[in-house]
Amino acid sequence: MSSESTEQQQERERAEREAMRIQHEHSDVTGGWLRPAVFGASDGLVSNFALIAGVTGGSTDSKPVLLAGLAGLAAGAFSMAAGEYISVRSQAEQALAEIELERREIERNPAGEERELAQMYVAKGLEPELAREVAKQLSRDPVQVLDVHVREELGIDQADLPSARLAAGSSFASFAVGASLPVLPYLFGATSMIPALLLTLAGLFLCGAFVTRLTPRPWWYGGLRQTAVGALAAAVTYGVGTLVDASGLT
Repeated sequence: MSSESTEQQQERERAEREAMRIQHEHSDVTGGWLRPAVFGASDGLVSNFALIAGVTGGSTDSKPVLLAGLAGLAAGAFSMAAGEYISVRSQAEQALAEIELERREIERNPAGEERELAQMYVAKGLEPELAREVAKQLSRDPVQVLDVHVREELGIDQADLPSARLAAGSSFASFAVGASLPVLPYLFGATSMIPALLLTLAGLFLCGAFVTRLTPRPWWYGGLRQTAVGALAAAVTYGVGTLVDASGLT
C-alpha cells in the first residue's frame, strides 16, 4: 500500500510539473484600461491634429491654431473620460443586476438550478451521471454555485468586472497625451504646420505599432495603417478649412 501510495504521489507530482510546463500567458483582451487607453491616445492624435489642420487651412495666423489645439485637447479629454465612465458604469450596473437576478433564482429554486447546471455540463460533453454529480457538489456552496452560474450563463466573471473610474482615467490621460503632440510645436513658437505634422505622424505610427503587439499583424503594418488613417482625416479637415477660407466666411 505504501509503495502504491508513493507511486501515486510521484505521478501527481509529474502531472503538476507538466501542467506548469505547458502553462502559458495570454494578453489581456478584456481589461478595463487597455482598450480606452489605446483608443484615447489614437483618437487624441487624430482628432486634435485634424482640428489643427482644419484651422490652419482657413487661417494663416498661428494663434487661432494654438487656441483650437488647446481647446480640442481639453474638450476631447473630458468628453472621452465622461463617455467612457458612463458606458463602463452602465455595463457594470447591468452585470450586477443580472448577477442579483441569478442569485435570487438559485435561492428560490435550488433544485431546478442544479438540474440546469448539470444540463449545461452535459452539453459541454460530460456524461450525464458525472454532470449531475459535479452540479450537486458545486451546489453545496451558495457562493461558488452562483459564480459558476454567472460564468456559464452570462459569461461574467464577478471578480473581474470593468472599473468605470479606471476606464475614465485611462481615456482622459491617454487622450490628453495624444492630443498634446500636435500642439507642442505651437507652444514652442512654431508658425508652420510641418513640425506638428511630422510629430503627429510619428506618434500615429508608434501607436499603431504598439497595438499590433496584441494582434498577429506585424508592427509595421499597424503603424502604417494608423498613420494612413490619421493623415486622411487631417487632409479632409484641412480641405474643409481651405474651402471655408476661400468662401470668405472667416
